[in-house]
Amino acid sequence: MARNNVEYWPLSDEQRAIVELCKDFAANEIRPRGREVDEADTVPPEDIFRKAAEIGITDFMLPEEFGGGGFTDVFTQCLVQEQLCWGDPGIGNFICANGFFADPLLALGSDLQKKKWLSPLAGPDALFTSLATTEPGSGSDSASIVTRADKVEGGYSINGQKSWISNAGLADQYVVFAKTDPSERSRGVTAFLLRKDTPGMSFGEPMKKMGQRAIVCREIFFDNVFVPEEDRLGEEGQGFYGLMKTFDVSRVVLAAAATGAARAAYEYALEYARTRTQFGKPIIEHQAVAFRLADMATRIESAWLMTLHAARQLDAGENVNGLAAMAKLQASETAMFCTWAAVQTLGGWGYSREYPVEQWMRDVKLEEIEEGTSDIMRLVISRNL
Repeated sequence: MARNNVEYWPLSDEQRAIVELCKDFAANEIRPRGREVDEADTVPPEDIFRKAAEIGITDFMLPEEFGGGGFTDVFTQCLVQEQLCWGDPGIGNFICANGFFADPLLALGSDLQKKKWLSPLAGPDALFTSLATTEPGSGSDSASIVTRADKVEGGYSINGQKSWISNAGLADQYVVFAKTDPSERSRGVTAFLLRKDTPGMSFGEPMKKMGQRAIVCREIFFDNVFVPEEDRLGEEGQGFYGLMKTFDVSRVVLAAAATGAARAAYEYALEYARTRTQFGKPIIEHQAVAFRLADMATRIESAWLMTLHAARQLDAGENVNGLAAMAKLQASETAMFCTWAAVQTLGGWGYSREYPVEQWMRDVKLEEIEEGTSDIMRLVISRNL
């Protein structure tokens, strides 16, 4: 089922232009490099990021006043992310990683902080950024972090450890979440802005991952890291609020990313089924294959509509905690199903690294885990019933 020309919601000329730009970039720059980047494992594709930065893809989501493209609405961000991750899930997410850094800044930052920390993310020489929340003992339960930020003269001293941090070591700028009041859970979390060269901050070796190898993850260690009070993001205890606001956005955008990967797998399997012959006829004419493709198309359409609906509600200022979780759950599990179904449709060739579907299957597993596992998404949804 091809995506038709009727828009779910009317787009502006500017929105159509950025979508077409990203569609072409995904086809010509991202898709051809997917296997190479996967095989390189712990070498992030900085050259692809630079090409994207030159044409405004890496900063399109930032406000114009800080040099960005001005597409601050989540709906447009979903349109873009879906196209880029159709090209390759890991590379697509890597290119737009600065948006995840910007979200808590936009939610909690002062005007001075926004100008200071967001302006360097615009243009062809954009800096890399990272968001540091996860710890060895806390994944989806962000309120249980134990990294400490103790008040000292002029600021704070941070001690602790983060793990599975995307772009750690590569990034120049970091948003780090730590406990200023260990006696509290969510109300004790505060956010801080740090630079890579801050004394006492060090990084582990790249972590070996199943998929999305375009994004390198490392541990971060904090040993009496001094952060001046002016680099505290928001007030003490507001960090968890900023993080939850970030999750509402990131879960919807990641749902779009998962939908793009699912569409890639479906289109690849469909083309293969039309051209591959078994038992004297194209395999698409075999009922089991045709029904599998029908299931893929149906789930993708459902995931995409849920994602766009959640994005529209979020842009309208509605509480989308439950809707964002629904969209991410539906889209991530759709992506996992569709990549599995693509491997199944290609049979032995699907299992081979000669074709991209096995890589996509490894890549999209992350979407069922990051920013809250599928189990956590079901819990969030149940609490919003």
